Amino acid sequence: VPPLSAMIISNLSSYNPGPFILMGIPGLEQFHEWIGIPFCIIYIVAIMGNCILLYLIAVERSLHEPMFFFLSMLAMTDLILSTTTVPKSLSIFWLGAGEITFPGCLTQMFFLHFSSVLDSAILMAMAFDRYVAICSPLRYTTTLTPKTIIKIAVGIAFRSFCIILPDVFLLTRLPFCRTRIIPHTYCEHIGVARLSCGDISINIWFGFCVPFMIVMSDVILIAVSYTLILCAVFRLPSRDARQKALGTCGSHVCVILMFYTPAFFSILAHRFGHNISRTFHIMFANLYIVIPPALNPIVYGVKTKQIRNKVIHLFSTKGME
Repeated sequence: VPPLSAMIISNLSSYNPGPFILMGIPGLEQFHEWIGIPFCIIYIVAIMGNCILLYLIAVERSLHEPMFFFLSMLAMTDLILSTTTVPKSLSIFWLGAGEITFPGCLTQMFFLHFSSVLDSAILMAMAFDRYVAICSPLRYTTTLTPKTIIKIAVGIAFRSFCIILPDVFLLTRLPFCRTRIIPHTYCEHIGVARLSCGDISINIWFGFCVPFMIVMSDVILIAVSYTLILCAVFRLPSRDARQKALGTCGSHVCVILMFYTPAFFSILAHRFGHNISRTFHIMFANLYIVIPPALNPIVYGVKTKQIRNKVIHLFSTKGME
């Protein structure tokens, strides 16, 4: 029988694990250096696009509207989402630096899930903005006052924080006495929990069901908003008015589809796609983290006339100097 002190030390070490090892993309280790190149390019596009968007919204008074405030929130959240994961992924691909401390893993996991849930809430807030703008245009400025917008922004950020914070505590209570190798490029809640030798039933229930139900409620509210918007649009007398109203929603609808389609595919594949290879799933999960943040500013830049004109003006004046 081992002495009591040895048992205590062993028990403490299992509850306070050493560093984890992120493997990258299992099965594609020999291609890691090449895979890192497109990921780096897409990440640079995401950083530049979202920073230009934030700069334009900050300096142009004509863009100081509720829709563009929510768009700036989306840009900041996308920057957090991609920066939380991509730099570490690139260090794995190019330097083989897969080691991550337990607190570092928890921090990465928190910001990854927090920004994903917050993205969903911002898209819901933007749908509400479009609903008020099209269905009650005369009450738009009185309904979406600066005070109301700040309340919405604080409310959805606080909601996302409260949903994801328990994940951190659910992981810290688990004993880790088996392997610490994570077959992924980043830490995510269920992936880390599955390395534990303890009971993870609460982690699976909370980590999947609660965010899924919250995101589903966002999707339902977005669907209701757009159903009411379409009803209002088709009641408009002129064809030009209908096209203009639908045009203001076009970019938002594209961003919604880019966010939710891969998100639901990834969730369903993770839970039920037992025949889908781990390599494909992890590659897809990485693309989901980096592609929407890169495409969102491009979509808004192309489809939103106000932003498109400001971008053209910004680069044409830079070129003339």
